[in-house]
Amino acid sequence: MDREDTQQFGIIGKSEEMNEIIHVIRQVAPTELTVLITGESGTGKEVIAKAIHRASNRAGKPMISVNAGAIPEGIIESELFGHERGAFTGAGETRKGYFELADTGTIFLDEIGELPPATQVKFLRVLENGEYMRVGSATPRKVDVRVIAATNKNLETEVHNGNFRGDLFFRLRSININLPPLRERQEDIPLFIDEFAKQIAEKNKIVFGGFTEESVAVLKNYRWPGNVRELKNVLESMLVIERGKRIDSNDVRKYLKDFHDNGRNLPVFTHKTPDQAERELILRALLEMKNDIMEIKHILGQQHQDLSSTLNNRALEATVDTESHDNNKAVVPIDEMEQRMIAGALERFEGNRRLAARALKISERTLYRKIKEYGLDR
Repeated sequence: MDREDTQQFGIIGKSEEMNEIIHVIRQVAPTELTVLITGESGTGKEVIAKAIHRASNRAGKPMISVNAGAIPEGIIESELFGHERGAFTGAGETRKGYFELADTGTIFLDEIGELPPATQVKFLRVLENGEYMRVGSATPRKVDVRVIAATNKNLETEVHNGNFRGDLFFRLRSININLPPLRERQEDIPLFIDEFAKQIAEKNKIVFGGFTEESVAVLKNYRWPGNVRELKNVLESMLVIERGKRIDSNDVRKYLKDFHDNGRNLPVFTHKTPDQAERELILRALLEMKNDIMEIKHILGQQHQDLSSTLNNRALEATVDTESHDNNKAVVPIDEMEQRMIAGALERFEGNRRLAARALKISERTLYRKIKEYGLDR
């Protein structure tokens, strides 16, 4: 892969596997074929989807990216296909879905294996004849959209287990690009290091002192269960904290150990069966969720501070009563404060839950659950 390929497709790598993927992208991008991208979490499936879109005849049209796994089952059809006014409680106005927004362009559906069975049927109809219906409507609508899907699941196994429709699986797998994990393309790691280091240094306005050959060797030989996403997170921590220093192998091992000790990673230089690796990835995800919950509780517990987050330089602020019991003034309970913050975010962003979730620094799935828990969807 030469520099022109990297610039055109936005893909980093020189391994045989990545060169083969570039070749496939060149062949399928100009067509209207549906593409299924498979691979472990963090391997960069969305990067491949964007490369296909940029090299397609729809490059000048919109590309809409949707994480199907982050949308609660109860509203996923409304999100994908839109709804009519009055279709359900809270549907105060007609709303376009993601497919309609992506009309004439490309829609990228990540975590396609998480689609509920009923939604799979309607998704198949879109693939077959470009038809869909908004929730609450009996009128079919047409959409002209290129579909790219991705999953970290084995869909063939999901079909066998009855979790995924066989006809949809066969329709999706006509073109399958399998993105290998980072540990299977070690020669690409130095390229990622160089590119990410430049991005991180520029973003944080810091001096990058470089890596020693030994430190790069350690990074190359690490297993990277979180793949490219994990590599970037580790590099960001090292470069920001060790700013200006030439990073050696001991520094790298320290940060890899810190990530492991914090539940964000797995031990170095391990060789495990696929089942063991999958169990460890699940455990790592659970540990990350625990850390996130503890961090949220810590933030909410700081009642002496104004709680704020910003999006596009616009601050969302929630002020609470910080006086102690000694002054006979009530302390706002955490759940009430959380409810206020969520309500304030929804008001600030005029009901746009995606922007509200980003401002609150929580997932859309968590926000939807909290809205239902506090009755804010009424």
